[in-house]
Amino acid sequence: MAVIDNKERLWIEYNHSKNAVIREQIIIEYVPLVKVVAGRLSIYLGSNVEYDDLVSYGIFGLIDAIDKFDYGKGIKFETYASLRIRGSILDQIRKLDWIPRSVRQKQKAIDSAVKTLEKEVGPNYSDSDMAKELGISEDEYLNWLSQTNISNISSIEDFLEQGNEVKASANRSYARIEPERVVEERELKEKLEEALDYLTEKEKKVILLYYYEDLTLKEISRVMEVSESRVSQLHSKALKKLKTSLGDEFEVFMG
Repeated sequence: MAVIDNKERLWIEYNHSKNAVIREQIIIEYVPLVKVVAGRLSIYLGSNVEYDDLVSYGIFGLIDAIDKFDYGKGIKFETYASLRIRGSILDQIRKLDWIPRSVRQKQKAIDSAVKTLEKEVGPNYSDSDMAKELGISEDEYLNWLSQTNISNISSIEDFLEQGNEVKASANRSYARIEPERVVEERELKEKLEEALDYLTEKEKKVILLYYYEDLTLKEISRVMEVSESRVSQLHSKALKKLKTSLGDEFEVFMG
């Protein structure tokens, strides 16, 4: 006889009764999911947005997901809710529209400097190189990075959504062309290893801990014994280098 866990039991009861007390219990059961989604988004936003605020925004998405979810269709709630939670957080951040013109100007300056340095010294440029190109001190440059993380919110959404679509498409393609799967996967793995060589040791560690060990911003900061804002800075720099190195295959790895 199959054992029904607490979440499934609650869903079965709620599906039949729509009882408000059971609904509250379901919300409590899935608060950890909100924290996971908020934690993964927080690495992009750094110190610009409080983690607790992201969780609060995500709770609204969770409640919306519970109210609209059809348990009888057999769809996994965690997958459905994650999208709603993430969407709720991003929607709220966009509504705040708190990005000053000065921050947008700094982002443009950084983007321009990145292009220049990539042509002159390749993707493995240092903080010192960037500061010199921008005409500011290294400490100022790190501060700029922290400020501009929030200005990337639209690209964050594109990155997350496109990454998932590309990865799903790639997996479907592999399923159709089975004999080529091993070769293609090996080639992709080799390209990723080459791209990671362009990163500093700290940048590489952030990428591996975040994407392959599924640690949150706060957890990575503890492991590396640096501030959360520094982890966010390293993550932003690493993504820019990987995107340059991997080109069209960037989303396949990071999705």
